[in-house]
Amino acid sequence: MKQLLVIFTGGTIGSKAEGLEINVTDSGSYALLEEYRKQSFSREDVSLDTLQPLNLLSENITPSDWITLAAAIREVDWSAYEGIIVTHGSDTLAYTAAMMSYLFTDISLPLVLTASNYPIADERSNGLRNMSSSIDFIMDAKLSGVFVVYENDKGQSVVYLGTRIFQNESFTDQFRSPYVLAYGQMTSDRTFLWQADRRNPTPESLSVTKSAIGWTPATLKLQDAILYIKPYPGLDYSLYEFAASKPRVILHDLHHSGTACALDSGKYSLTAFIKRCKEMNIDVYLCPIKDASDALYESSHRLIEAGAWFIENMSVEAALTKMMLAYGLYEDSNEADALIRGQSIYFEKYDVQEPIN
Repeated sequence: MKQLLVIFTGGTIGSKAEGLEINVTDSGSYALLEEYRKQSFSREDVSLDTLQPLNLLSENITPSDWITLAAAIREVDWSAYEGIIVTHGSDTLAYTAAMMSYLFTDISLPLVLTASNYPIADERSNGLRNMSSSIDFIMDAKLSGVFVVYENDKGQSVVYLGTRIFQNESFTDQFRSPYVLAYGQMTSDRTFLWQADRRNPTPESLSVTKSAIGWTPATLKLQDAILYIKPYPGLDYSLYEFAASKPRVILHDLHHSGTACALDSGKYSLTAFIKRCKEMNIDVYLCPIKDASDALYESSHRLIEAGAWFIENMSVEAALTKMMLAYGLYEDSNEADALIRGQSIYFEKYDVQEPIN
């Protein structure tokens, strides 16, 4: 009998619906395991221990909750388990997966996050299948690291690396990954199949490494004075006055071609906004972009000349959480930047060579 640990944090997978309202309950998370045991696909060769450091809908999660979750994982005796499953709300799972990936590069067993599209009692729910596939992945793959397992709209149980997953889509309830490249999937015979591609680390290359952060629950700090801005036609930067308080750093999203409004001046000009931020000692990052050394639009060059830093080949979710970590660790912008752009902690930066055919 193999031991697994299930860490509940709340979310839809640990919720119940009363009328038209969905909310977490004290018993909701444990009902997941009760229902799993009733299914024909449940495994009798595993024993599930439980832990619940958090119980909230994931849209309400804050950096202090991440520290609480990380502390709970760190305090577990990893040698006692084959793997750990974290049940989580789908809304912010991508951010939590990225943060845990950075914090647990030294983990010696699989840490799998999973979620549900509807409460478990709803016949449309994929939560029980996601739980089952997470257990199967741990038992078959036996890989150290941080992963997400979630069923897509084709009924496939997809496996993602923790730093390579986008936020759940609003209209489809689907997770995607950059370059539409997941790490692999679970097959019908409950085995893990790696997605062969040069941009994916091989299963054999996944190994325990020394923590790049060197944190403890008592010393871990995450910077929350970060402003995230998404561009759209007519975005008025004069609305960002920062009179009472100001962000330490700004992450500015880009259009798909790595651009945003680069007018010379005026309230719609990101170029002028970047210059104003630099004068106020506010660092500005631009993301996502595939390759800033490749041919860029003239507008992109203007943004660089204004003082912004491009984050290449990394999702916004992975970039934002990495910034929170880096600016929590370092007061000096150059030290923080060296971690954000100069170091790959857990496969968050893609190798953009041609894929294997």
